[in-house]
Amino acid sequence: VQLQASGGGLVQPGGFLRLSCAASGSIASIDIMGWYRQAPGKQREMVAVSRNSGTTNYADSVKGRFTISRDSAKNTVYLQMNSLKPEDTAVYYCHALIIPSKMNYWGQGTQVTVSS
Repeated sequence: VQLQASGGGLVQPGGFLRLSCAASGSIASIDIMGWYRQAPGKQREMVAVSRNSGTTNYADSVKGRFTISRDSAKNTVYLQMNSLKPEDTAVYYCHALIIPSKMNYWGQGTQVTVSS
C-alpha cells in the first residue's frame, strides 16, 4: 500500500491550500484516513482524521479553519486549509489505517510553509 500526498507549498498568512492523498495497492478497506503534521523541533501531531463511519476529528488549533473530506471510492482524502497561520508551517503527513489487517501506512510528507 502506498500513500501519495500532494498540494503543499508556500502561502501567505490568511491564504489557503488544499492537500490530497491517494492510497493505492492491495487495499481491502480503509477504516481511517487522516493528516498529521510535524514542525521543526516538535513532535508529530494529529491535524484531522476521517473515519469510515463518517465521523471526523480535528485538532483544536485548526477547528473552523481546516476541513477534511474523503472520497472512499477513490481511496483519497483531502485537507482544505483556510486562514493559514505561520504556526501551521510543518511537514504534513497522510495516514491510513487499513482493515482487516489494521496496518498503519504513512505518506512521504508534503511541506506547507506559511510566511509573508
